[in-house]
Amino acid sequence: MTDRLGQKQIAAMLVLMVIAREMSNPELDEMVGFTLDGKERRQLNDLDLVSSDRSKVLRGRPFVHELTEYGWAWCEEELSSEGVPSPRTSLGSALYVLLGGLGRHLRRERLRLADLFMPEVQLTADEIETRIRIAYRKLSQAPRDWVGLVDLRPMLGEASTVDVDAVLKELSRSGQVRLVPESNRKALTAAAHAAAVRIGGEDNHLLSIEEP
Repeated sequence: MTDRLGQKQIAAMLVLMVIAREMSNPELDEMVGFTLDGKERRQLNDLDLVSSDRSKVLRGRPFVHELTEYGWAWCEEELSSEGVPSPRTSLGSALYVLLGGLGRHLRRERLRLADLFMPEVQLTADEIETRIRIAYRKLSQAPRDWVGLVDLRPMLGEASTVDVDAVLKELSRSGQVRLVPESNRKALTAAAHAAAVRIGGEDNHLLSIEEP
């Protein structure tokens, strides 16, 4: 199946295999320096190798990707592959030597990929809220300062975008935080757009907390 996929698609599949959970395009970009979009994403979706959640795609919101059951099976098969995707590179060849060794180990120990790659323990809403407040204190100079979500999100560790959005929305609803759009939209970077949380049909980019 390798000859049907490009190197970027293979790389995305392997990253999703190792992380073993949903990953958004901003997370992919931060981790490996590329996103999964356009024709490359559509082909993986059509082959039922990767599920890309469209429900989160609103006014520029990023896709969220996850391996399907067929995707996991593809990865297991790839670990048994003797070929190296074209164009061949020294790094790509070395990677497939490594994958082959990993595949032999799994078969020898009668293990599956799911035994080796498992998602990290999901954080609770309270844990995410605590991380948000700690990150806010580090970024702000005083209570009620405005802090960009684009600066805050990378400080929340392994908390997923979906879970962080849910906590931010609840904190906003309960009046514990204020979320507002950036007034100067022209100053927003692509990362700032992706980091926004959408509430009431509007993207919010800035956070303020009145800490005790």
